[in-house]
Amino acid sequence: MDAQQIRQFNHNLLKWFYQKGRHLPWRETNNPYYIWISEVMLQQTQVNTVIPYFNQFISRFPTPDVLADAPEQEVLKCWEGLGYYSRARNLQSGVREVVEKYNGQLPDNKEELLSIHGIGPYTAAALLSMAFSQPEPAIDGNLMRVLSRVFLIDDDISKQKTRKKFEQLASELIAETDPSAFNQSLMDLGAMICRPKKTDCEQCPVNEFCLAYDEGAQLEYPVKSGKSKPRTLNYAVLLITDKQGRYLIEQRPEKGLLAGMWQFPMVALDEYEDQHQRASYIQTRYGANVIPVSEPFSYTHRFSHLIWNLSLLEGWQLDQIGLRERQKWVPFTELNNYPFPVAHQKVIEWIKKNRQNHT
Repeated sequence: MDAQQIRQFNHNLLKWFYQKGRHLPWRETNNPYYIWISEVMLQQTQVNTVIPYFNQFISRFPTPDVLADAPEQEVLKCWEGLGYYSRARNLQSGVREVVEKYNGQLPDNKEELLSIHGIGPYTAAALLSMAFSQPEPAIDGNLMRVLSRVFLIDDDISKQKTRKKFEQLASELIAETDPSAFNQSLMDLGAMICRPKKTDCEQCPVNEFCLAYDEGAQLEYPVKSGKSKPRTLNYAVLLITDKQGRYLIEQRPEKGLLAGMWQFPMVALDEYEDQHQRASYIQTRYGANVIPVSEPFSYTHRFSHLIWNLSLLEGWQLDQIGLRERQKWVPFTELNNYPFPVAHQKVIEWIKKNRQNHT
């Protein structure tokens, strides 16, 4: 595009954005801390899911100092159900750095932002453009999808050198317009019109510039190398109670998937396919006998790289085996005090529905 075409492209894009763009709570502020929270929550999570969590989170932790001082378990509880819990821990760790090094004020230059724990190139660019009005393109999947179609870019978007190509291209476009509106308009265009598997090109404000639209090849872009399929794991969730009717729960390790969250004990059925072997393991580890629940329960939970298929076994502790370091006996009425991942929240809902037989 020449300079005149770039100006017209941006004019059409921003006019559409101001008329049709999404009204989102984090767009009502230029507070860098709030924008940072929104960007972390939006990672791999749909906008409509994030909105109530964002409002709840900034209400509970309105300033960096409040979040920095909060117990991690309280932060995880506020994040409960949003998933990818390492985001919450990384956010709090980064906020503590900002409080310590920058007196609670996010810096407005790229190098310092990238030095903060949990802030990568995309989040830094989003902060610079949306909070500080600097012409920094935020390169995400929406932007690459839109621009790959507009400019008919055949490069594999999963490769780092292709990302650099998009960064250079977007830098030329954003230099001539409002940086914050530019990034957000491309996000909305990708989410609302230039979608991955279904486009609405007739309503696109920049279709006159789109080479893929001209060729009828929109869905062939962007080009991306294939990903491996997520692995499926089968687990039995153990509902073990003691003589007081309390449930055994345990905290997951501090690192890895769902780190620091609480759950009911789980047994990998793929590792203990033989029922006698599985029963022996449960007896040895938990001092309990278990049987399938009388009311059927089957739940599938998907992560980006894993699929959990969960079933329930219930039982009672026979042998007084001492609790391990990260285990607790908890009455049903107190389960809500602990941060559980979504998969185990479904188990709690099942207990509540059927708890006349389990309390």
